[in-house]
Amino acid sequence: MRLSIKNPLTALVAVGLAALVLAACGNSNDDNETATAATASTSSGVVSVKKVDGTEVLAGSQGKTLYTADAEKGGQIMCTGSCTSIWQPAMATAKQAQSAASQLDVKLATVRRPDGGQQLTLMGKPLYSFTQEGAGGLDGNGAADDFNGTHFVWSAAITGASSGSSGTSAPPSSSPY
Repeated sequence: MRLSIKNPLTALVAVGLAALVLAACGNSNDDNETATAATASTSSGVVSVKKVDGTEVLAGSQGKTLYTADAEKGGQIMCTGSCTSIWQPAMATAKQAQSAASQLDVKLATVRRPDGGQQLTLMGKPLYSFTQEGAGGLDGNGAADDFNGTHFVWSAAITGASSGSSGTSAPPSSSPY
């Protein structure tokens, strides 16, 4: 029996959907094997320490690595508008930040965003997750992009010494998205 599809676009869409279904079904979370939770974690669930590729990094409530932007210093928020669709602000209350800081022994606080929300900071630098990366990834480390006339270079929020790999990656030659 021979299958005949008259519209090539329909065939392309069908093949693409089949590939997505197979990829979703076949995912055994191998990527998560490189990311293991450290012993310290917060009861608030706002932030934890994870070991990713041999480096201890801060991770948000969904296990995604948190990042800082070189353009943001002293609590200054530069990532607004379309920037937040790629780099999602890590939101927390001051009480959650204080609790996490004492439990994890890192300098966490909050800063007020232009929209009025409270964003988590590490040593005064606002924290973000990279929306195009899953839990336990470091894909955003070294990424560079431009939003609202500001150039950003993103770095993983590193909390401790690395063992094995350096924990950093060379900046990509172009934007990762």
